Amino acid sequence: MSTIIAGRFQLQDDVDRARHALADAGFDNSRISAFYLTQPGQHDQTPIGGDNLQSPGAKETPEGVLKGVATGGAVGIAIGAATSPLTGPLGPIVGGLVGGHVGSLFSFSKMKERGESEEGGENRIPPREAGMLVAVAFDDAGMADRAVDVLRQLGAHHIERAEGNIVDGDWADFDPASLPRLIA
Repeated sequence: MSTIIAGRFQLQDDVDRARHALADAGFDNSRISAFYLTQPGQHDQTPIGGDNLQSPGAKETPEGVLKGVATGGAVGIAIGAATSPLTGPLGPIVGGLVGGHVGSLFSFSKMKERGESEEGGENRIPPREAGMLVAVAFDDAGMADRAVDVLRQLGAHHIERAEGNIVDGDWADFDPASLPRLIA
């Protein structure tokens, strides 16, 4: 594994300038990678597309819906049973079904808002934004500051540090869904 410094650019011309500037600064051209990073959620990492099989913010949804259905169903059955002299034997059944449905809808009101932290947790680091990334890999730790300086001088945004391998211009082990370690 090598150290990788990467920065985001908006224009292809800026990417080309960054590749040339990094090579001129002494970095091996075969260890410089440039590629377009798609929007979060569009990295097509699962068989059905997207980044995750289940939305990270929805991990408690099945449990919440079951609680809502059970509570609403129980209340509906009780109301249906109380009104059975008027509704007949279908009262508790219909009451349970309607109550279960209303309970499941109520459970959705308990969902987290976008960006809200998990219970007892901290707010997450935002994912990488879409754009052109230029990354350079090196083994000499003393070259990190040089790479950061070159990218900053060229106007790179969201400069980050990572570990990985760039071989023949391809960041082979890049995980677009991983959280970036931004350099201040």
